[in-house]
Amino acid sequence: MVGSKTDYEKLAMVAVLPEQAYLEGLIFGVAACPEIPMPEQWMPWAIRADANTAISKQQADELADYLMGRLRDTLDSMRKEERLLPEEYQWRGNGLQHDELQQWLKGLLTAHQQLEKQWQQAWQMSEQTLDLPALSGRLNRCLKLFTTLADPQSRLQQTPPEKRQELTDGLPRLAASLPPMLKEYVAISGELVQVLPNQFEVVPKTT
Repeated sequence: MVGSKTDYEKLAMVAVLPEQAYLEGLIFGVAACPEIPMPEQWMPWAIRADANTAISKQQADELADYLMGRLRDTLDSMRKEERLLPEEYQWRGNGLQHDELQQWLKGLLTAHQQLEKQWQQAWQMSEQTLDLPALSGRLNRCLKLFTTLADPQSRLQQTPPEKRQELTDGLPRLAASLPPMLKEYVAISGELVQVLPNQFEVVPKTT
């Protein structure tokens, strides 16, 4: 479920934040990591790189409360196996322009890239327990789909000219497979969590 757009726009620090869809995707990527990072690691990713506004302690506290609330809501949705892709960001129609969905997926991919070390550590700890080649294939399929739908234009440019129309026509079908692939992505993380020591489903609290 997406956080209220009104609540988002009322944030004192909204001027230094990315688009809401991107931020929601980023938080999803953090929540889906096998080992959720501490707030001080991931919260700076929520600040736009070009932001030059001074941040007061009150504003920082407000932002931290908002981000932790969204993380908890996202984790709750994952635990309850609710819809992972918010209705507001669903692919609609056959065109290439789906800005909010693309922003959401770019946020997810940013989080995955930033958390690559955590994923690799979980991978290494699973060597004696899980079928890592099969798991790797499943994860790569997820990331390939996320990357394609996050920037269809770039994917088309990388596709041989004779196959571009086929890819264009197939985009709605790829988009239809996104919800189950998001569940697969979360499931892969869950399988890795099973073998990590001292893993508890607790979201660290900010002070």
